[in-house]
Amino acid sequence: MENNYILLVEDNRNDEILARRALQKNSINNPLFVAHDGVEAIEFLMGTGSYSHRDARQLPALVLLDLKLPRMDGLEVLRQLRSHELTRRLPVVVLTSSDEEQDVKRSYELGVNNYIRKPVDFNEFVETVRQLSLYWLQFSDKVMINNKER
Repeated sequence: MENNYILLVEDNRNDEILARRALQKNSINNPLFVAHDGVEAIEFLMGTGSYSHRDARQLPALVLLDLKLPRMDGLEVLRQLRSHELTRRLPVVVLTSSDEEQDVKRSYELGVNNYIRKPVDFNEFVETVRQLSLYWLQFSDKVMINNKER
């Protein structure tokens, strides 16, 4: 898997389907990998557990992270990502239904790049995904090019 893929960490199948549709509607053709809980996300990114065969150096261009996840919540996933050298600078956008002030504050304290509350309206969700993807995928492409030139 190349480094231009998007990792969606989402346990709700309906929200996963909505994200896929929003990406498709915006002609965002980056491959999408979905982790359905926090433990699976960490194992996938670190190349451990059932993903021990995966090269952990092949990081996604963007992580879209829900906070309310089984087995390990999104805040713990974020904490672990920021504590590892390999994933410390990985672009992570929290995309969640939570608008609790403590979740927003803690996410930024842990180093999230952006915190977005999932819009309820599908058209608003499509537009949110379009803006996030355009900004973060273009940003990540520039970072990758700059890193290769060094």
